[in-house]
Amino acid sequence: MSPSSQKLDANWQFSQVVSAPHFGNVKEEWLDCAIPTSVHVELKKAGRIPDPFKGLAEWDVQWIQEAEWDFRTTFEVTSAQLDEKCADLVCEGLDTYCDIILNGTTIASTENMFIAHRIACKDHLKEGENKLVLHFRSAWYEAKKEESENGGPRTLWNGASNRLYSRKAQYGWGWDWGPVMMTVGPWRPISLDTYTYRFEDVRVDTDLLGPDYKIGTLKADIQLGPSALPSGSSIKAVLRDSSGTSIKEDVVSGTSIKEDVVRDSRLDWILDQGEIAGWYPINYGKQPLYKLELTVIDSDGKELLSSTTRVAFRHVRVVQEPLIDQEGTSFLFEVNGVRVFCGGSNWIPGDSFLTEMEGDRYRRWMDLMVEGNQNMLRIWAGGIYEDEALYDACDERGLVIWQDMMFGCGLQYPSYPKINDNIKTEAESVVRRLRNHPSVVIFAGNNEDYQVAEAEKVMDYSDESGDYMNTAFPARHIYEVLLPEVVGRLSTIFYHRGSPYGGKDSKDKTVGDIHQWNVWHGSQEPWANWDKLGGRFVSEFGMQGYPDIRTVKGWDDDPAQLFPQSRVSANHNKADGFERRLELYLMENMRHAFDMPSYIYYTQIMQAECLAAAYRLWRRDWRGKGREYTAGALVWQLDDCWPCVSWAIVDYYLRPKPAFYSIARELRPYTVGMTRKDIKKMKDEKTEAFCEIDQELQLWGCNSTLSPKAVKVELVAFDLHQGETGRWSHSVTLDPNSSTEMKTLLVPGQPTRTSLSQTPKPIVVQTRLLDPETNEVLARYANWPEPWKFLIFPKDVGLKITVDGEKVTLECQRPIKGVVLDTKGAEGEVKWSDQGIDLFPGDVQVVTAKGLEGRAVVARYMGDGSA
Repeated sequence: MSPSSQKLDANWQFSQVVSAPHFGNVKEEWLDCAIPTSVHVELKKAGRIPDPFKGLAEWDVQWIQEAEWDFRTTFEVTSAQLDEKCADLVCEGLDTYCDIILNGTTIASTENMFIAHRIACKDHLKEGENKLVLHFRSAWYEAKKEESENGGPRTLWNGASNRLYSRKAQYGWGWDWGPVMMTVGPWRPISLDTYTYRFEDVRVDTDLLGPDYKIGTLKADIQLGPSALPSGSSIKAVLRDSSGTSIKEDVVSGTSIKEDVVRDSRLDWILDQGEIAGWYPINYGKQPLYKLELTVIDSDGKELLSSTTRVAFRHVRVVQEPLIDQEGTSFLFEVNGVRVFCGGSNWIPGDSFLTEMEGDRYRRWMDLMVEGNQNMLRIWAGGIYEDEALYDACDERGLVIWQDMMFGCGLQYPSYPKINDNIKTEAESVVRRLRNHPSVVIFAGNNEDYQVAEAEKVMDYSDESGDYMNTAFPARHIYEVLLPEVVGRLSTIFYHRGSPYGGKDSKDKTVGDIHQWNVWHGSQEPWANWDKLGGRFVSEFGMQGYPDIRTVKGWDDDPAQLFPQSRVSANHNKADGFERRLELYLMENMRHAFDMPSYIYYTQIMQAECLAAAYRLWRRDWRGKGREYTAGALVWQLDDCWPCVSWAIVDYYLRPKPAFYSIARELRPYTVGMTRKDIKKMKDEKTEAFCEIDQELQLWGCNSTLSPKAVKVELVAFDLHQGETGRWSHSVTLDPNSSTEMKTLLVPGQPTRTSLSQTPKPIVVQTRLLDPETNEVLARYANWPEPWKFLIFPKDVGLKITVDGEKVTLECQRPIKGVVLDTKGAEGEVKWSDQGIDLFPGDVQVVTAKGLEGRAVVARYMGDGSA
């Protein structure tokens, strides 16, 4: 007897179901397909529907979600497979309401997209050809039915109200960055498992102990079944490093190993210093990964069964402690005793059609995070529990994951016995699947549901009774009773009730995490106010910007639609009031043109400057132990699920916007920051007419490494029209893992004003950090007088671009703001090492352009005459 797993990925066909309501005379027509897949993908491939991402075609495919669909295949089963005691049909992902029919018998019905379904089916199999049919009912109508039977429509943000009743990816019902695209089909693999014994569950908990976190522990709970093992069987455990070398071997022991059965066993190891190494976030250490191999061996030494689990060793704490000099408590992640400033992004599903997300595409996204100096990814609650490829890539790269559970922007997610049982099964499946990934450091119960409840005035934080199912906020039972029990029982990972959550309400900046949307949404603050808007951990904030011109051109084949106010352009931006909000921030800060290339440029520079300012100012508030006033900043959002205008810093086709690069500069190991403020002093307490106004600069540096860093600070100031106005240099040591205040001074060359009618000089100040030994530029930042719309940019800036292979050298004679490079004619793809660059006289910058292939390089910048 030998266990086997047979992939059922061949001979598939699909058809719309003739008998479904609302569709009249539908003709049954079976089309070939391969799985995993979805109906939209297959219909587009067959030429039966237009590309839903182009033009207005999104609205021509809405009927798909209201139809019913069948997928069918035949597969062979051998007598050897049937000789095994058990046979299970394993469906790793069915989207969403599916009746599973094997050889004419319905063996199961599913209603949860997020989990795998293992269905015992031996009694329904036969030797030779077997027929499998997957009948997918309409998620739209199933959720409508569930809604009508359990209280009707409920309050939510984004999408249709019936989505709250469906355990289906919520973003597919439409969001403020994504289309209404409700997928259907077998979206993850299907296989037939035959066996007599199997590992039903292997839970591995690892930790690091000791003052220097060098001693490892490994505990494994092993559940086997369903049959009794042969007498004398044992389990051999081997821990191997990435090279395959054995680190430790043992035979599992425990009182649960009996003469005739091994069902529940436990492994409990201590690994001394030197046997294993700790896993660290990127740039704080290495990411060694190990494999725990478990092998069931009978009394004759024959291998009956094996299992491999990838593990790592790290100790993670979410630290919530009182702070020095400020109220509230910290909210920070400590890994192996190292407190980590988390600079990263939010992640939405990378495609409206999830089966188009292959493993390599996930790895390319995670590589971009590494290139962007980011270290944390928040997997947002309205998408999916992601593919293993994403978690594996994060484990390997040292990217830590904030994992939301899949409840997003809904006040009244229902809580009644049937759906709670479904959610509990989902949560158990998810926690079991993700708990061994060292990258996963937190589970959060939902996205913004407490915020919605506060807006509807139904949240009572004083009620800690645990009895919430019959209240106006029934989902509290899910977030405060059901989910924490599952996470606590099945893992050692920290559980957080929601995001944002903490303090007196979800907007409390002194406790827990916040979503800071008073730039763009809310009170629409200037981005210069980010320092006043920070919290202990800012898990969302953002600004929109157009994608690459190549992406925009792909929206529609009609060149007449290539302008910002076209119907097609409007359909590719799902945010309410986006025209008003974009123009508010554009008009407040800069002059701009309305042709599409110009609009792309100006919105991108606006987004880049806005987001960089947030990271710069909040990283300043990582001031050392006990003063971690802001411990993280996660931009909304890293990616897009379709080609559109959104808050993403990299578009659907993995084309980075300038914001990606501006954030990368602010998350380098060493950075320098400045703020400029007018200091107005009245001559005495009585007057309002007589005053003195000076411009003050505050300088600080940041060091994310764990060692002090001696640097040379160079500051130079330039009047845009008259040249250099002053210099200053200094040597300073940047404190480890914190910010360091460096200097407060007046803007060189800026005279004291005595009236607001006196226009300040247009003085730009650049500061660089240099390594005192090598003179290497470690960081640079140029502070420009804002708003830029008041500036008269010089016409002759002396920009010089020199191309040598893939090396592009940039020089100037006067300061230049926001240089964005492209190839002449914008043809072909180039991978740039930097964009949105501020140039200063005497400071030559070199950009790498992979894929340039001899093409000419052109540049846009503020004041280039386009506005």
